[in-house]
Amino acid sequence: MESHDERLLRRGDYIWGSWVKPQRVDGWVVGINPGHREDVLGRFPFSVASVDDAVGAAERGGFVWKRTSRADRIRAVRRYRDGLSRFQERLASLVTRETGKPLWEARQEVVAAIRAVDLLLEEGMALLEPRILDEREARSDYRPRGVVGVLAPFNLPLLIPSVQCAAALLAGNTVVLKPSKFAPASGQAVGELFDRCRLPRGAFNLVQGSGSQIGRRLATHPRLDALLACGSHKTATALRQATFDRPELPMLLQCGGKGAALVLDGCDLDRAVYEVMVGAFLTAGQRHSSTGRVIVVDRLYDRFVGELVRRSARLAVGYGFDPRTFHGPLVSESLRSRYRRFGGALVARSHEALAAVQHVEPEGHDGYYARPAIYAIDWENGPPFVEDEPPGPILMVYRVPGWQEAVALHNQLNHRLSTALFVRPDLPDLPEIVARIQTGSLHINRSTIGASLRLPSVGLGRASNGLPAGVELLRFLSVPRATLVETRPFDPGQVLPGVHWDEDDDDPITVEVDLEHEIL
Repeated sequence: MESHDERLLRRGDYIWGSWVKPQRVDGWVVGINPGHREDVLGRFPFSVASVDDAVGAAERGGFVWKRTSRADRIRAVRRYRDGLSRFQERLASLVTRETGKPLWEARQEVVAAIRAVDLLLEEGMALLEPRILDEREARSDYRPRGVVGVLAPFNLPLLIPSVQCAAALLAGNTVVLKPSKFAPASGQAVGELFDRCRLPRGAFNLVQGSGSQIGRRLATHPRLDALLACGSHKTATALRQATFDRPELPMLLQCGGKGAALVLDGCDLDRAVYEVMVGAFLTAGQRHSSTGRVIVVDRLYDRFVGELVRRSARLAVGYGFDPRTFHGPLVSESLRSRYRRFGGALVARSHEALAAVQHVEPEGHDGYYARPAIYAIDWENGPPFVEDEPPGPILMVYRVPGWQEAVALHNQLNHRLSTALFVRPDLPDLPEIVARIQTGSLHINRSTIGASLRLPSVGLGRASNGLPAGVELLRFLSVPRATLVETRPFDPGQVLPGVHWDEDDDDPITVEVDLEHEIL
């Protein structure tokens, strides 16, 4: 496990319990520090053939792993959790170096990964307990699906694969992980930690590469039994189209699209400004749950917007290893170009730039930096921009007369993963407001970012395909199977009408059949 000032050893793919370099290279993903482009982590080769090898290894490994006792699976995943704890600082440094997020934020991600695995171990496994009907000698057991593919994102390159791979393994599945092409080193670190867990060969596998080649091949592999994918709605659409002929493939899609905030009369204005600002611009606005839009009632609009613009202008944008940094760079020049074009499109459609898109270069560091941008949307007289995810640190502000219009506008948004509601706790209309808001996760007087794995939630609209994550992931990665047992001796007198069981009888007997044991 390397620290941020050490040369990174590129290990290749992890297949059948060993690190292997592709014999035939179809391409490379290049790990670059987006906050300091002169820092090249390395070129990671990939091969489409490696996907077939990894899935085959996972399929073979499943014969042993699915028969491994629950206690042994728990012990193996606990060793992974202990590895996260042991290498916290090195992991955080690697995440900062690879994604550009500040070191303090990367440390938070490592801690969040540790706590999430703890939760799976302590509470999640209880979800897989069998249901037993003693009086009928019947039961339902949760059984593993088989080979699970994991397509991980760049914005939480340690947390999400840790949660999803740990959940899959605890449920008795085997795993093939493909890290983001922007975070190959973090993915390799996850593989190194699982390599220390003394898993049976084939239980965990990792393949590097691009989404268009390696990700697509993994998602469409005929021997894949379930898929977990985090990405944009565009990515989700491509996956749906690519797997059109496999409607039976269980697929959990987390599409993000960003969250929204509503600022209503009587709220704590300073808290609203702070939480919206942090929700919009933490991680340079690159989280799926970042705040992309804020809807403000008329009486608070001028004060709220004035404070938001003033305080956002003071946010420190800089290098991730600088302790004064609030947010670092965008992950790529492509994303920064989308950020710039999106701001230009808003202005071209007569929306007002309160803080325009702007590149910035911290002294001594050549990276993909951009400042927070805020736009006032004249949604009643122009395109309301309720469809697309605003890329990077862009926040759109909407002015409405009252809470009824705020909720109605909110419910038109295409992506409703999470919603922050800033309101006076004793507001008489609060129950009605809460009832009307259509969102996957409602955060009252707190930011859209952050969630509890204990509480299942489903992103609405285009934010997901309607399946909960969190600890509920363990159930998604399992198949319930009912078992019915008959212990009573066969009674010929209970055969169904028309069955001439005793052929020696001249007159078949019609009986009243007790079907109680047939239907539970």
